[in-house]
Amino acid sequence: MAQHTNTHHSNQGTNNRGFAGMDEEKQRKIASQGGHAAHAKGTAHEFTSEEAREAGRKGGEAVSKDRQHMAEIGRKGGEARGSHQGQRGGSSEQHAKAGAHSHKNR
Repeated sequence: MAQHTNTHHSNQGTNNRGFAGMDEEKQRKIASQGGHAAHAKGTAHEFTSEEAREAGRKGGEAVSKDRQHMAEIGRKGGEARGSHQGQRGGSSEQHAKAGAHSHKNR
């Protein structure tokens, strides 16, 4: 029996098919159309400020449980701070001293 080799498919499975396989701009356009249709129909959910606050809190809790991810965020922030330190003027000690003086006047 002859063995057939299919050269039209990659080993990536379904990664390049359907919505996920479209470029980002096309995905955005389709998603936007769906959002507009839901609003026009009256079935779109609009978050209240309380719902949005709660969703943000839950998301923050979920992200903060990943200690490795949080450490990476902190490391990147520290690196960025170090590379921009001269732009604000003064050393960290000078900033601390200025901050201490500004709190005395309150």
